[in-house]
Parts: sequence; structure tokens; C-alpha cells
Amino acid sequence: MVRTMAAIKISSKIDAEVWNELRELANETHQSVSGLLTEAVREYLQRRKVRPVVIAHLEQSIDENRRLGELLAG
Repeated sequence: MVRTMAAIKISSKIDAEVWNELRELANETHQSVSGLLTEAVREYLQRRKVRPVVIAHLEQSIDENRRLGELLAG
């Protein structure tokens, strides 16, 4: 399934070496630079969203197993 979303134009600065690598990758993989940038930003955002969820589950597990932790430590 291909998602079609409205695109917006952005302006930003990027290191010249990174830009060149991005363009090379786009050419090698027959993708657009815009598509690669969108994919990279989407993956970055997903990683940033996952971390708080993982930490919340860890904290919940620690709370639920606090007595066991105390027994093992003592």
C-alpha cells in the first residue's frame, strides 16, 4: 500500500559531505533525495517515540517486582 500525503517544502542546511553521500545513495538506489530524507526523518521520530515507552515499561516492571529485587539483593 502506498501512502500519499501532502508534501511541504522545507529549507535547511546540511553538511556538504553528508549531502553528497545522500545524493549518491539516492542515485544508487533509484530513489529521490526527498524520499530518502522523509524516510530518515520518519525513522528518527519513531526511535525517539519508542524510548519513552520502553522506559515506562521498565519502570512498571521494577515497581511490580520491587520485593523480588529486594530479596535477591539482600
